[in-house]
Amino acid sequence: MQTLTLKLPFLRLNANKATEFARLEAINTTIANRILAMPRQERRNLTTASFTDVEIGSAWMNQTIRNANARTKVKRFTSLPLETNNQNWTLHKTGDTYSLGFGLLRGVKKRVPLSVHTANHATVLEAILAGTAKKGSIKLWRSKRGIWYALLSVSMEVPDAGSGERWVGIDRGQRHIAVGATPEGRAQFWTERRIRHTRRHYTRLRKKLQAAGKHRAVKKIEQHESRIVRHINHCVAKEIVRWAKKHECGIRLEDLTGIRHAPQRKKAKSDAGLNRDTWPFFDLETKIGYKAAMASIAVERVPPAYTSKTCYTCGAIGNRNKEMFSCPRCGYRGHADHNAARNIGSLTGAVCHLPFEMGGGGLHDTAPNLVRNRSGGQPSLGEQEQESHWL
Repeated sequence: MQTLTLKLPFLRLNANKATEFARLEAINTTIANRILAMPRQERRNLTTASFTDVEIGSAWMNQTIRNANARTKVKRFTSLPLETNNQNWTLHKTGDTYSLGFGLLRGVKKRVPLSVHTANHATVLEAILAGTAKKGSIKLWRSKRGIWYALLSVSMEVPDAGSGERWVGIDRGQRHIAVGATPEGRAQFWTERRIRHTRRHYTRLRKKLQAAGKHRAVKKIEQHESRIVRHINHCVAKEIVRWAKKHECGIRLEDLTGIRHAPQRKKAKSDAGLNRDTWPFFDLETKIGYKAAMASIAVERVPPAYTSKTCYTCGAIGNRNKEMFSCPRCGYRGHADHNAARNIGSLTGAVCHLPFEMGGGGLHDTAPNLVRNRSGGQPSLGEQEQESHWL
């Protein structure tokens, strides 16, 4: 089962309906703040019968009570959108126009047409009408530009992903947001310099605004920056899934858990475009995951150790200088990120965490290479003990 949230704007919503939505949302927020002011034990006993004076429908009030009780750390709501469960809205289609039927006021139910822009949304809406997708909750949400949207939660079955005999490796980074490699070695680069430019631009702007004490403006541009980066990740994730499907492969990613705790150079940490603390790798991974599930493509995470240092051709530990990788054993030279992506896609064995000699040992060795001492003789006792820790 895959759960999606569709964000659909209302089609040509007139001023009267927009004003009514805003008025009822304000009433809903006031009721939620009244609930927060009550003792916790009294909150738990609330029902819609406690709010018969409110003109909002009981189904919507029920959800407001649940939302207010669930937000135990919130002291006051600035705005709480109207929300109700799957039993209190219906989807209709007349010609090519989709519309939602719901009743905000007690005893009143109306239809409001929707604006559907993408083919993906239309596919999901058709699945709801056909009964193959399960409806979830609905939320009426207003953007900061004053545009009203219906947020529809939908759950639907997707085919199981294959066993994954072929994999494309995806190496994520900051210079190139993603680099892919097929089993045959074909490369694909997703370079988005706009992320680094956006980080640096808004960091400079925040410093100026913070120095001037304009904290509300700081929060506003932080949200704007986040929207830009999320949009870029959406586009890149969509292209990665489409590319993997074209080559009939699963997707392998590095498991980057804990990467933010890894040490960074002082120069890199002071640069907003290179600082790993602002690297949106997890957001990209999440978007690849759910888009791949919708396309029935398997996704795996593999250990990241030595993927960037190992030569794909012979499995030796090589040299990396910025974007260039060279192997002292076999002489291979190529793009470092492409070499890492090939290692990620083909990783099947274990990884050794021992310090290797240059040109010896690596990801693809099936047995440990004995570390010879400098005189060329047999390994010392300490070296033999190290070799016994092969993983």
